Amino acid sequence: MKWAVWYLLAVNVLGALAVVLDKWKAKRGAWRIPERTLFAFCILGGCPGVYLAMRAKRHKTLHKRFMWGIPAIFILQIAIIATIYYFLFRGRHGI
Repeated sequence: MKWAVWYLLAVNVLGALAVVLDKWKAKRGAWRIPERTLFAFCILGGCPGVYLAMRAKRHKTLHKRFMWGIPAIFILQIAIIATIYYFLFRGRHGI
């Protein structure tokens, strides 16, 4: 379980850094980080980090696919985890 916490911390930090780097590159007209890479960080568990960095840096906030998509992915992930937890542990706790 400890590895999961470290993994989530790492993917959230890396996702947030990708957003910050993309914003920095956008200001300078440089090569950009592909949108699918930012979504990949979300799918891998980095939705909170990516979303908070987007809001803090005001980056991609006018893109509906980001402002709706990232929270939707996060909610779906929570629902999946809750469902798995429920079916795996419901009998063990007297539920």
